[in-house]
Amino acid sequence: MTKPRTLVSGARTMRLTPDLVARVPPHDGTTGLVSTRTDRPTDQDYQDAAAHLLQGAPPSGAVWVFAYGSLIWNPEFAFVEDRLGTVQGWHRSFCLGWVRIYRGTPERPGVMLELDRGGSCRGVAYRLPPDAINDSLIPLLRREMPIKRVSPDPLARWLTVRTDQGDIRAIAFPISRSHPAYLPDLTEDQVVHALATAAGERGSMAEYLHSTVTHLEQRGIHDRYLWRLQELVADRIEKQVKSTH
Repeated sequence: MTKPRTLVSGARTMRLTPDLVARVPPHDGTTGLVSTRTDRPTDQDYQDAAAHLLQGAPPSGAVWVFAYGSLIWNPEFAFVEDRLGTVQGWHRSFCLGWVRIYRGTPERPGVMLELDRGGSCRGVAYRLPPDAINDSLIPLLRREMPIKRVSPDPLARWLTVRTDQGDIRAIAFPISRSHPAYLPDLTEDQVVHALATAAGERGSMAEYLHSTVTHLEQRGIHDRYLWRLQELVADRIEKQVKSTH
């Protein structure tokens, strides 16, 4: 019997379907809540971070943001233009953990997708409204910096993004390898297990993976690393379902 798959643009179809994603047990609503944290930044922290970041803006004054994961399918900030683009020297990697808030709990921790050093990454660059840069940048920082920084490295940096219309400088949020939660030596099996089991107040890691791969493919971006993971996670969820029946 042919297994159901999720259709995406082009010839490829996904093994990780919405039905399989729905088989991951949801968050029980009792642990891992962000609202219980006491180390959240203040409004002034965000204002200071934005001001510091904008000091490095290019002479043109255009402020772009490079998206490689959920910002592609759920930006939550205003923009006036978007372009496909590639950054050199960085690649997608599930390497920040263990996540016990948002899409994980202490009992079922997740692992976050990051922009790590090496290789290249194709994504989407968004240009912020020139007359309301802070109005878009502050919500973005709130999302990317939900807790106070524990790494001495900056939250964000300016990277060169190669687009069909020419190179641009864009704000990106790469992982710092000095971050105490950086996990450089995770095995593929550890990543797959987390993606197939973790869930928190914002949904499951499987849901995150499905949405990210789906929207990348719809944009014409095929990430072989994520594509392999969605196949492996689909297989793992199927095995988990069978083991409970």
